[in-house]
Amino acid sequence: MADKKFSILLREVLFQGYFRMDRLHVQHERFDGTQSDIFTREIYHRTPNVAGVLLFDPQHDKVVLVEQFRIAPADAGQNPWMTEIVLGMVDANETPEQAARREAMEEAGCEVTDIHPIANFYSSPGGTSEHIHLFAGRIIAPAEGGVFGLAHEHEDIRVHVLDAHRAISLLYNNKIQDAQTLVAMQWFAMHHTDLRSRWLVSDVGTPII
Repeated sequence: MADKKFSILLREVLFQGYFRMDRLHVQHERFDGTQSDIFTREIYHRTPNVAGVLLFDPQHDKVVLVEQFRIAPADAGQNPWMTEIVLGMVDANETPEQAARREAMEEAGCEVTDIHPIANFYSSPGGTSEHIHLFAGRIIAPAEGGVFGLAHEHEDIRVHVLDAHRAISLLYNNKIQDAQTLVAMQWFAMHHTDLRSRWLVSDVGTPII
């Protein structure tokens, strides 16, 4: 696919709070080689990068998910307590992998030992700058859940420890309602057996090809 030229002619900051909303005046080269009209698009800025990690204990074949209050479904009149993977913003001094490890400890009390990339993508490229980096993280799952989160960020996060097949069944039974967890669990459903065997093999010192 050939690169096309584009120009951002003007940027207006419409709102600056915890998040930011800009209006961009843009023009771009069309597929027929002509120039588009100048038009506007609003773009919602959270942070350039977000890191998410699916926490998996291969020894006990357990998945750790977290449950917390989310404002968007609350505003839509739906159940706002959503079950998700660990997810958080990447700080300015962090890599996405470092953020994934930090968030695993803050949100679930889990230390990630090995980490495996799943995917990176824009959550909604037509309207937000948010860029998601997803990982699978190897952990030792706690015997039972608990409540975690940072008080100064108003986090109240419940941890759920599930058998891997039970976690995958949430995907197949349409119980997952956010895109990042949906992508991570679809990947895990396809790679569960391979990922588990690879991480278990590494325990006995056999080289992983």
